[in-house]
Amino acid sequence: MDRHMLIAQISDLHVLEPGELQFGQFDTNAALGRAVDTIRALNPRPDIVLATGDLTDHGTISEYEMLAEILTPLTMPFYLLPGNHDLAPFIKSAFPDHDYLPDRGRLNYVIDDHPVRLVGLDTAVPGEIGGSLGEEGLAFLDGTLAAAPDRPTVVFMHHPPFLTGIAGMDRYNCADGDAMAAIVARNPQVERVLCGHCHRPIQTRWAGTLASVCPSVAPPIEFNLVPDSGVRLTFEPAAIQLHLWRPEIGVVSHMVYAEDFGEPLMVLPPSNGEA
Repeated sequence: MDRHMLIAQISDLHVLEPGELQFGQFDTNAALGRAVDTIRALNPRPDIVLATGDLTDHGTISEYEMLAEILTPLTMPFYLLPGNHDLAPFIKSAFPDHDYLPDRGRLNYVIDDHPVRLVGLDTAVPGEIGGSLGEEGLAFLDGTLAAAPDRPTVVFMHHPPFLTGIAGMDRYNCADGDAMAAIVARNPQVERVLCGHCHRPIQTRWAGTLASVCPSVAPPIEFNLVPDSGVRLTFEPAAIQLHLWRPEIGVVSHMVYAEDFGEPLMVLPPSNGEA
């Protein structure tokens, strides 16, 4: 097994029916296509892709079929989690070869096939914008982490279990974040907790590790730290996150815009150690 790993994370894709625009203005399908092209063009190419929820906009089977079509060019394994816009049974129906997905109940799972252990947590609550792990999810996380205390681990989910300062989204985060924090805090092998939902790049130190929110493929949420404010979408470039793990450094995370900005203005020679 190679002793390094590159993880690409995409989130809040909000895939729609062919030809449909989100709010009549934004082509989320085309944006996801650009994100897929960006991932495929990376050198080195990521080993896996994590998609952390809100895979579709309305949770219809035809939207999941569209999602599967757009993701087809990915040559590496990709792992799916639901968000509050998703319906788990339709995810499993549209991706029958994704046998890591449980046959029933919430889509909590663990992937042990890579240098970094991957623990996916389903925070979606049917009919609700906010999320929760519930007793089932908390017990799954506790037992899964306890089973491999020496394996470097990344936990990924849709709803952040921490406050972000964006009031309009903090109303709808993972409701049992404190209980989750107690579990993560006693498991120092957790290198990262990766989330979506907030449509913005956000990082914090949490429960003895680092937690982050991935920027969205769909339109981002406006940056706004005013207390008790609402939520508005804005037009900024779609982006993905890359998480590089090496045993000597742990996990280092980067943000990459999923847009074509043309050729670089300047190419710098490799460093020879001189300033």
